[in-house]
Amino acid sequence: MVDSLTPETINAWADDARGPVALCLKQKLQSVEGEGSVIFPPTYADIGYNIDTLSDGTKVALIDSVGSQANRMEPIFKRKPFSELVPQIEIELQNKEHDGEQHVERRSLLDLAHRSADAVVYSCPELAPEMARAFRALRQHGDAQRLCQLAPTSLVFGFWDSRGESGEKHPRLVRSIIRAWNVQPLHTAAQFNSVWKVLDEDQREQLDKESKAKKIKLSEKGFADAPATFRKTRISQYIDGSPNPEARVLGGVLTSEPIERVVTVNLVALRSIHGADEEKTKDVRRYLLALTLIAATAEIDLFLREGCHLRYADNDRWSAIPRRGEIQPVESLSSEEAPRLLLEYGAEAVKPFKRGWPQKLTYKFDLKEAKKLLAKKSEDEESAV
Repeated sequence: MVDSLTPETINAWADDARGPVALCLKQKLQSVEGEGSVIFPPTYADIGYNIDTLSDGTKVALIDSVGSQANRMEPIFKRKPFSELVPQIEIELQNKEHDGEQHVERRSLLDLAHRSADAVVYSCPELAPEMARAFRALRQHGDAQRLCQLAPTSLVFGFWDSRGESGEKHPRLVRSIIRAWNVQPLHTAAQFNSVWKVLDEDQREQLDKESKAKKIKLSEKGFADAPATFRKTRISQYIDGSPNPEARVLGGVLTSEPIERVVTVNLVALRSIHGADEEKTKDVRRYLLALTLIAATAEIDLFLREGCHLRYADNDRWSAIPRRGEIQPVESLSSEEAPRLLLEYGAEAVKPFKRGWPQKLTYKFDLKEAKKLLAKKSEDEESAV
């Protein structure tokens, strides 16, 4: 058991190749409505909920995916005090005057879906070359220092430079996912009642004629009653004359067992990252581990979507996973002091990189560059020619 969280402990996790291969957190979650409640998982095109049936008949529902969890965790670095640990790069998408007022639309690099490898980044004439140089240094020399100075969370949450010349791909250092076990899928139905019955015959006739001319259903514009019993899917709505449950409107899942969030810190992937020399390699790994642990231990909001509002239902259970042998509890990562200690560690770890942060933090999106990106062939397209 790791009894205390000290800089020496964290350094060992980052530096010692014989140390744990991973740190793992397991959290029990619960609907704010209590046990045995109905919650709504995310829906996906054609399949609806992502529910797997195990060999014993148990149904497991995906409540929040790895990518979605990363998108919830990364923005914590926009807020103080964590914002002091990473450069706050923003991209100006629009700057227009509207009704006598100047309207400026910006996006933080921490909000972009593909992070430093996002198409918007490659559409910024001043930022794109900087990112390209950082990717090349990582690809050709294994040196992550420049990327740590520009976009360190890209290394923490993973990226793929699929649009750039490097093609560099880096795994996530922290991975989080939420699943609900032993669920029962439910369905729902709704009925929209319009003012159609109140309209006179002439009004109905003219609206009906206009909808046919425009090839638009009256129900789509709210002028006809519309039952909602089936969802839009390729699946047949009826089987042998009976409603097909697989095509019904989804009504959430009934949970009978705890919902579980699992967070994994990949120390093997962390130790594969290097700097220009041995000392800088230590700096890189310790800095990235600081960001990773802060993200992994942060209590993110669990209002995941309408109908899926969760809470933390039990104490966190952190473990250190050795290459071989017994798994060790790490209760110190769950202590009340952990956030403060990690923040202090991070404030020291960022110092070698803060000196190299870009002086300019706002970059402009260029439509011409975006068009060039659209015209550029991918590696797959070029190999097919």
